[in-house]
Amino acid sequence: MTGERQPIPFGINLSFCVKRWVTPQLWAPLVRERFDLDLVQFSFDLVDPMWPDFILDRHAAALRREAQASGIAVHSAFIGLAHYTFNQLLHPDPAVRDYAEEWLGRAYRFAALAGIPRVGGPLGAIPSRLDGSEADALDAADYDCLIARMHRLGARAAAEGLSELYVEPTPMRREWPWTVAQARQMMTDVADSPVPWRLCPDWGHGTFEPLYGPDHGAMEPWFRDLSDVITAVHIQQTDFLLDRHWDFTVPGKVDPVEAAALLRRTGIAPAPVFLEVFYPFEHDSGSILNALEATSARIRQAFA
Repeated sequence: MTGERQPIPFGINLSFCVKRWVTPQLWAPLVRERFDLDLVQFSFDLVDPMWPDFILDRHAAALRREAQASGIAVHSAFIGLAHYTFNQLLHPDPAVRDYAEEWLGRAYRFAALAGIPRVGGPLGAIPSRLDGSEADALDAADYDCLIARMHRLGARAAAEGLSELYVEPTPMRREWPWTVAQARQMMTDVADSPVPWRLCPDWGHGTFEPLYGPDHGAMEPWFRDLSDVITAVHIQQTDFLLDRHWDFTVPGKVDPVEAAALLRRTGIAPAPVFLEVFYPFEHDSGSILNALEATSARIRQAFA
């Protein structure tokens, strides 16, 4: 029926699996049976694209096989925390930037073999200054280098048969982009990429008050002004003071019902939303599963 409200696609990023449920034989039953979800975003914390090809090929085949057998769609793959800790495509050493570009190229190869059509994540960070001050913009040479690498990566992704690449904006002046205007400029500057670059905003990033202030509108300006280039979203529970990545059993400022209303109001709602949570390695696995089961049920209900 025309005008009927459609459910918002909801899935989970496999960040919760790090050092725990590290193979598809382990995480697929949890996603499908325990959390009652059929949509995931893979994390490269579970597979290092720089492993030898014979290992990567075996893991890609297993991922494709187990996801299909479990009725799980793997929408995309994100770089994960391990690679994010490096400065990647904005490291001060050009050779490190080259290595990070090759890392992403190999991530594209793995994704293609595993049947994952999209890859993304934050792209890099410039180093801090000795006095601790931070600029409002990247140096022009750094930005131009980043855009050139994004074009090359678009060509590499096209060669692998991928359909989309993602940039995840982060709330840090040393990374790019961290404002709506910067994100728009970046999307304009890579508009002719052989594979389209799109945005995946995170609820804990756009709401970061120490950077943006308490009255900046939180996620609404991101969704409203960039709706044409946003095709996925990360959701987390947070307090707007740090990028918490809590589950929704923890008290915070993100309400799933209000989130769903915002996604629909701004036209983002057809895009999938992925829960992205992280836990200390010493956190017991049983309580994590209980929390994610409750969280998934709560968000599924809000997004229905």
